[in-house]
Amino acid sequence: MDTEFINLTSENLLHEHLCCIIRSRKPHPGVEAKRQWLSDRLPEGHVFRKLNEKATVFIEYAPLETAWVPVVGDNYYYLYCLWVSGNYKGKGYGKALMEYCFADAKEKGKSGICMLGAKRQKPWLSDQAFAKEFGFECVDTADPGYELLACSFDGTTPRFAPNAKIGKIANQELTIYYDMQCPYIHQSVETIRQYCAANDVPVSFIQVDTLQKAKELPCVFNNWAVFYKGNFETVNLLDVAYLKRILKK
Repeated sequence: MDTEFINLTSENLLHEHLCCIIRSRKPHPGVEAKRQWLSDRLPEGHVFRKLNEKATVFIEYAPLETAWVPVVGDNYYYLYCLWVSGNYKGKGYGKALMEYCFADAKEKGKSGICMLGAKRQKPWLSDQAFAKEFGFECVDTADPGYELLACSFDGTTPRFAPNAKIGKIANQELTIYYDMQCPYIHQSVETIRQYCAANDVPVSFIQVDTLQKAKELPCVFNNWAVFYKGNFETVNLLDVAYLKRILKK
């Protein structure tokens, strides 16, 4: 099955599709932003492995030390995303991708693999039940209801950075922290920007554009985080319906 997959490299990044958004014929601003973000990450050991088909079947992970998340630990991989969709579900692709990540981690002498989870499965997070079949378990928690899942090879465990558990900011207006790691972020930002402009809702967008900013965030983060009235709400990307529910609080 290995021959069915391909890893993105600096040599093939420009002409390979990125799986997440593959229906667009014209250049998609979110995809191109992700491509640029990846071009800076690949030299750091970031891995994007995908099925060699026009399909949403991929895994994305990086050394924890250079992963843009407020998680700290020694010698771990951080798993951003594992996604198999549509007709490709149930064919063993997710298992093959996870096994590749484990083999890669062990070959490089890593202490384990970790990922963001939650007490109850949330949108925009990888399937926790599937991850737990591979030995992932909760090693740390942060409000509201998030968990750091890890599979340790040597008994050591990572943790959320202390600042990730703060969950509060001084700014009371709707505040969105985001990076360009996910192609869907661009359209979510534009959707929220347009809604807030049309409805006189004050909003602040804060781009997380360095590793240091990511590690120092006041909440858990995969590539997106929402605050309202100073309180952390979610890492889920927002549509208008979800935004309206938050604004009613």
